[in-house]
Amino acid sequence: MSDDLLHTLVSRYPELTACLPDIQAAFDLLRATFQRGGKVLVCGNGGSAADSEHIVGELMKGYRLPRPLPEAARRRILEAWPEEGAYLADHLQGALPAISLVSQSALLSAFANDVAADMVYAQQVYGYGRPGDALIAISTSGNAANVLHAVEVGRALGLGTIGLTGREGGRLKAVCDVTIRVPADSTPAIQERHLPIYHTLCALLEEAFFA
Repeated sequence: MSDDLLHTLVSRYPELTACLPDIQAAFDLLRATFQRGGKVLVCGNGGSAADSEHIVGELMKGYRLPRPLPEAARRRILEAWPEEGAYLADHLQGALPAISLVSQSALLSAFANDVAADMVYAQQVYGYGRPGDALIAISTSGNAANVLHAVEVGRALGLGTIGLTGREGGRLKAVCDVTIRVPADSTPAIQERHLPIYHTLCALLEEAFFA
């Protein structure tokens, strides 16, 4: 991991020093996921749902570094579309595949109404997840039922699981492979510390794959 990125994180948020081993473990899990061609699923509620979208936005396009297409991909596009291939290739960026489970409004509302509201993320983990993928589950209390059920299904299917939560960790800490528990207790304080952690993880991953 980049010492500069970690130094910046703890210099701004010294209280997160205690989280560094878990941040390292989360990075290792995510890097291994992408190295073997897997994808990352992300879920949370409320502000943590917004964080889920935010994480996917940083992974699926350039964040801090340029991400030009590999030459082989560029060549295939140019061969398929000689007239506009250059435009397509010039306006695509390297991506780390990630899906936010909070975005599927038709599926979420239908499943909550017809089946069970606390299973809306678990259903998507079952549908999208494959062995070797990863799931980032965000819950400030660590006790959100829909997030917990998603992790439980993910573990059963062979996904690596990462929890982002508060000081106590709730039930999430017992079911995730890695749990990053920020040393804060109120929801706003926890969420304020989740953001620099996942920004650091996204920057580290981008550095690992696109530097």
